Amino acid sequence: MLNIEQLGGDTQDVAIKAIVLGPHGIGKTSLIRDLPEASPLLIDLEAGALALGPRTQNGETLPAWRGLRVDVFKEAQRLKLSVWQVATSIAVWLGGPSPFVSRDGESYSQMHYDYAVSIFGNPAPVLDRVSTVFVDSISVASRSCLQWSKGQPRAQVEKGDKKGQLDTRGMYGLVKDETLAWLTQLQHTPKNIIMVGGLDPVEDDNGRKSWRPQIEGSGAANALPGIVDLIVTYTELQPPPPDGGEKYRAFVCQTLNPWGFPAKDRSGALDLQEEPNLAKLMAKINPVR
Repeated sequence: MLNIEQLGGDTQDVAIKAIVLGPHGIGKTSLIRDLPEASPLLIDLEAGALALGPRTQNGETLPAWRGLRVDVFKEAQRLKLSVWQVATSIAVWLGGPSPFVSRDGESYSQMHYDYAVSIFGNPAPVLDRVSTVFVDSISVASRSCLQWSKGQPRAQVEKGDKKGQLDTRGMYGLVKDETLAWLTQLQHTPKNIIMVGGLDPVEDDNGRKSWRPQIEGSGAANALPGIVDLIVTYTELQPPPPDGGEKYRAFVCQTLNPWGFPAKDRSGALDLQEEPNLAKLMAKINPVR
């Protein structure tokens, strides 16, 4: 019998899938401090533990963050795999086999899931404890995907005098497909997924400035809004004239914003600007949390 759900009501509580983009040094990794330490799992591709050590902020001493963390680089060394292979295996370990994959041997298949369980162990104890997976960062993940892709047959010229040489077009096509498949796997994981990533300024030939997610290949970057529920830019803003005033940090949450920052809010619950606090942002989307 087809399982038909009744949506709506005060008890509805939907897992949030979000990407938080921002310039270097804005404090994206530190956003995990806003969440209760027992609830998130940090998937660390940045070797960013330094940002989570003890620190002084606004005259207040903050202790080191003591939550759960996976160092993807160290796991890659331990298993003698590439960082990208570990990242994809963690994704299937968390989310289970994908119904979009029909052939064994493909990423996110039943075979891939069984392999992930064999190297990482039973995910149930972690999944029972964790409510949010925090991925730091999508930028490093895409770079690791690019490095892995260079060695794949699709990235090699197949015929002619240049056979075996790097095929740039094929390589970036593979990077796009792999990155989107990874994001889709995380999108269907039954937990909150918060991914952070860099944000680069881009100028066209007329000097007009725009902003682009720091992800390898334009194809994957352009496809982001179609995959996740929420895209937020974490940045510094200047109060407009005539008031002026000191710069302040904020989340920019709506697609139509005067700065041209990447943003999307599928929930419709967020204002143009929100306080840069993940716990408060998630509570506004799911007030029952």
